Amino acid sequence: MTAGAISPSSILVNVSPENPAPDESVYISLNSYAANLDSVAISWLVNGKTVSSGIGKKSLTVTAPGAGQEMRISTSIAFADGKVDKNIVLRPAVMALIWQANDAYVPPFYKGKALPTTGSDIKIVAMPELKSGSQPVNIKNMVYAWKKDYNNDQGASGYGKNFYIFTNDYLEDSNVVSVVASTTDQKYSSAGEITVGIFEPKILFYKNDASLGTLWEHALADGHRINGEEILEAAPYYISPEDIRLPSLTWDWSINGTYVGVSSLKKNALPVKANPGASGTSRIKVEINNKYKLFTSAEKELDVQF
Repeated sequence: MTAGAISPSSILVNVSPENPAPDESVYISLNSYAANLDSVAISWLVNGKTVSSGIGKKSLTVTAPGAGQEMRISTSIAFADGKVDKNIVLRPAVMALIWQANDAYVPPFYKGKALPTTGSDIKIVAMPELKSGSQPVNIKNMVYAWKKDYNNDQGASGYGKNFYIFTNDYLEDSNVVSVVASTTDQKYSSAGEITVGIFEPKILFYKNDASLGTLWEHALADGHRINGEEILEAAPYYISPEDIRLPSLTWDWSINGTYVGVSSLKKNALPVKANPGASGTSRIKVEINNKYKLFTSAEKELDVQF
C-alpha cells in the first residue's frame, strides 16, 4: 500500500456467531469507519477458492465445517491506493451445558429432575467438545469466561473453571448463563448459552402404610377416604433444603382451619383417624416455610372423606 492508504485496522470483521457449532450457518460482514466499502471491489475466498466477488460485496454466509476441522476465509478489498486483506479462521466446536438445582428435595424413586425454585442454588457444568486436529482437548485444561444475564462474572471465570454456581433472585423468573471455553493459546474455542427457569415448589400427599411404608406410586387426590387410622405424608417437591428434616423448614398442619401439632421426629407426616359411626368431609392443609429463605414456601390442601 502507498502512503495514506487505508489501514487494515480500520476494516472491521464481524462473525456471527463468534463461536459456531459444526455445520452451523455463519454470517461474516465487513464495515469501516474510514472508507466507503459500498464503492469498492471486494472478493471472498474460502480455503483458497474464490466464492464471491463484486462491488460492495461486504458480507458472506458460509456453513461451518465439522468438528475438528477448520475453514480459512480471506477477503481482499481493492481500494484505489492499494489492497487490504483480512483473514478469518473458523474452528467449530460443540458445547453442552448441563444444569442442576443443588439442595432441592425430591422424594425417593422420583425419576425426574429436581427443579430450581426461588432462592435455589443452581450449578451449570460446561462440557465443550473441542479437537486439536484429531485429538480431543481436555476440558480441565481450558479457560472459561462466564456470563450471567449478559454480565461478565470475572470471579467465576478462569482456567479449569468448567462449572458455574449461582443463587437465583426472587425478582427474576429465569436467568441466562453463557460461557466461552478457550484453549490457553486462544486457537480453539467453543461457546454455549442456556436459560434456566424458576418453578414453584409443589406438595403432593401420599399414604404411609404401616407395613409397606410410603406408597409413592400413588398421590392422594381430593375425596380420599380415611378408613380407621391412617398417616398422611406430605412431599414438598423442589423445596430447599434437600433434607426436609432440618429445622430450617417449619411445618404447619391444620384440619378445617384448626392448628394440629405433629411429632417433632417426622414433621411431614400427619396421623388422622376416622371416629366410628362418623361421616363427612374434612379439609387438611399444610404450610411449609424456610426460616432462612424468605420466599421459599409452599402450601397444599386436601379434602378427605370419613
